[in-house]
Amino acid sequence: MDWRAPIIDYCERQSSAFWAEPANALSNFAFVIAAAVAFLLWRRRAGADYPALALIIVTATVGVGSFIFHTMATRGAMLLDVIPIAIFIYGYFLLALRRYFGLAMVPATAITLAFAGVSFFATTVDALNGSVGYLPALAALTIFARLLWSRSGQRETARTLAAAALLFAISLFFRTIDRAICPAFPLGAHLLWHMLNACVLWLLLRAAIIAGPRRDDQARPIQKANEPTAA
Repeated sequence: MDWRAPIIDYCERQSSAFWAEPANALSNFAFVIAAAVAFLLWRRRAGADYPALALIIVTATVGVGSFIFHTMATRGAMLLDVIPIAIFIYGYFLLALRRYFGLAMVPATAITLAFAGVSFFATTVDALNGSVGYLPALAALTIFARLLWSRSGQRETARTLAAAALLFAISLFFRTIDRAICPAFPLGAHLLWHMLNACVLWLLLRAAIIAGPRRDDQARPIQKANEPTAA
């Protein structure tokens, strides 16, 4: 396989030039912004929550990798786009099973591997402009939100995941119609896929941070500096 082979796969790109997709490329900075805002929340709410921190770093990497792909536009650069996305999806899936549902590592890992297998099969289906591969992730978000809604104390997480699922569905719609609207709108809709997905990842990171391992510490009252401590 020629990793330097150009990929001209979006409305906006009409050549193999470096800056042929300025809107698609620059819209990826939404992921970096989402990661930065999530990091500030992480510092305030869960400074020792390293799984969430890892996902924040991956979110920023998604933006950088996709920026490189939408400028270089080669098969090799595409790996920098798809690999961070896959890491986030499967990493968050595993974290959700552990953090929201309390599963032990072995069953959570087994379920995650099964989910990865289903997702890989979905990527082989050539339909919906390549969006079929993301349908398992949308289904997982929807199912998680529904299951958490019936759990005591999990309503806030369920609402956040449901909102993320709705935004993800909308972003998938724009990704799917990108080629179809080329004649009427040459810029395409892929940039909306980037920006809406950045919002999706922010919501997911927020849910993970707020529901993190230091959640109980957040409920402790703030003690004034001149207030004596109990013996």
